[in-house]
Amino acid sequence: MYVIETDKLTKRFGGFTAVDRISFRVESGEIFGFLGANGAGKTTAMRMLCGLSAPTSGKATVAGYDVYRKSEQIKKHIGYMSQKFSLYADLKVWENIRLFGGIYGLSPKQLARKTDELLHALHLDGERDTPVNALPLGWKQKLAFSVAIIHEPAIVFLDEPTGGVDPVTRRQFWELIYDASARGITVFVTTHYMDEAEYCHRVSIMVDGRIEALDKPPALKETYHAANMNEVFQSLARKATRGGV
Repeated sequence: MYVIETDKLTKRFGGFTAVDRISFRVESGEIFGFLGANGAGKTTAMRMLCGLSAPTSGKATVAGYDVYRKSEQIKKHIGYMSQKFSLYADLKVWENIRLFGGIYGLSPKQLARKTDELLHALHLDGERDTPVNALPLGWKQKLAFSVAIIHEPAIVFLDEPTGGVDPVTRRQFWELIYDASARGITVFVTTHYMDEAEYCHRVSIMVDGRIEALDKPPALKETYHAANMNEVFQSLARKATRGGV
């Protein structure tokens, strides 16, 4: 079952084409890496898929909803986390969980249960009343991800979620991603860490608004005669003729 489908999806700003006729499908439960250098168009593409920006042309459905006509429905069936974590720093840990759970439409009974479950799963029982800004960065990151999927969405979009954290914490974060994938949640992730690309089921690499490569990491390394995904990325990124959108 495909939870994301695009067909020649395009976004133009005046005479500039930020996303140029991209076509791909993502399956339920898949961890899909969406890579590209700054200016490649990946953020613009993600905004269209999240229902935040209307395409100029082409087709796309997310969780079965058309990006042109059902953007509000899309927002109800996805989760989102950015590098900035999107948590309220001055609120306590439990207050953040309740706040975002309420935004996602959970009932008071569901909120109470989910709050206890998340605190226990993240080993934050003793930090229930701690303001989020007092937590270590790695704990904030894990909490933000767990809050983003508290409503068990069909898809969670992660926009460079592990920026600025150490390798051990990044690995722990990816364990949460694998757990979500095993529960059937599709994970659509952008990252600048090429070792993380190795953890994805499939990876696409954008160059100048187009998808230049899309396959499983081992297949990409074989195709580009590369020892690792960083070499694959560098081989493709050299083709870029534009920078920073």
